[in-house]
Amino acid sequence: MDTVDTLIIGAGVVGLAIAARLSKAQKNVIIVDQHVSFGQETSSRNSEVIHAGIYYPPESFKASFCRAGKQALYAYCEQRQIPFNKVGKLIVAQQPDDEAGLQRTLDKARANGVTDLTWLSQKQLQKMAPALSASLALYSPSTGILDAHAYMQSLLAEAEHDQALFVGQTKMLSARATHSGFRVTLQSQGEITQLNCRYLINSAGLHSEQLANRIQGMPEQVIPKIHWCRGSYFSYSGKSPFSQLIYPLPEPNTLGLGIHATLDLAGQIKFGPDTQYINALDYQVPQRLKQKFCAAIQGYFPGLDPDKLQPAYSGIRPKIQGPNDSFKDFVIQGETIHGLKGLVNLFGIESPGITSSLAIASYVEQLLGIE
Repeated sequence: MDTVDTLIIGAGVVGLAIAARLSKAQKNVIIVDQHVSFGQETSSRNSEVIHAGIYYPPESFKASFCRAGKQALYAYCEQRQIPFNKVGKLIVAQQPDDEAGLQRTLDKARANGVTDLTWLSQKQLQKMAPALSASLALYSPSTGILDAHAYMQSLLAEAEHDQALFVGQTKMLSARATHSGFRVTLQSQGEITQLNCRYLINSAGLHSEQLANRIQGMPEQVIPKIHWCRGSYFSYSGKSPFSQLIYPLPEPNTLGLGIHATLDLAGQIKFGPDTQYINALDYQVPQRLKQKFCAAIQGYFPGLDPDKLQPAYSGIRPKIQGPNDSFKDFVIQGETIHGLKGLVNLFGIESPGITSSLAIASYVEQLLGIE
């Protein structure tokens, strides 16, 4: 039976970041994923935004990991020549009552250590973004975009350079603790196999709850319920009316950041995501959403031509926060939570997961006590 140092289940951006980190200190790291390639779910179906860390409750994982991860990610992109652009973001007031909301957003950003936000008046906005309808805005210069696929490719290449191995089309069927780690049963391309590992990382994203329930001895009471939340995007043909990202005020219950305008690295604009809780993995973008999107977008972009707006793609987020819940943080569990030495579970790693990925990887390394 094969024995490895670390087995990582899930080759999304966070699993790959963990692999790149741990493979520097370990000789045998394996990353498995049920898909043929890496990053086929949440990590490749999002806005590709490098977030500033503005909205989250101070001292939460989301706030601290986003803040540290942003700095690490920009440095990584420069070092590894990953395409990115620090385009900046405008958070806009569309109604007079929104201005108080902007002040609350600024106060929260400052509490999170994000000190570079500045106010822009309507006159300044007309000069910067003539197509924008807003009475006031906060400008975040440290918000950017990146090529998420190139970033994941680089993380995998880094891990493989340090002898890590990626194995696709592989599912974990079960795991049980042993005196030296875990004995894991895998189904790989139709064949059942077993291996021993010292460390087991559950980074399965949408399937993390399901996976945790397959680990013998895992206390059921510490496994959070994962809600699948689909976010759809619409593309917009023609020249982009904006050169920055445009965000409305975040939704009061923090389910999402609202239907915003974001750019890709070619300068093409898209709008989204919305939030829709679903019971089955379904990536279709219903055409009926167009009316809802038009209404939301026209609040800050009244010149929208509905004929140029077309369904593009959707992503599904593994939320711990249900449709009627208040804010829920990332959940990252080590031995002190579940009692199983060498196991780390990651639940609810949604936005700002990409931005936070390098910081999360560092934290997992600390949880495991690896040097």
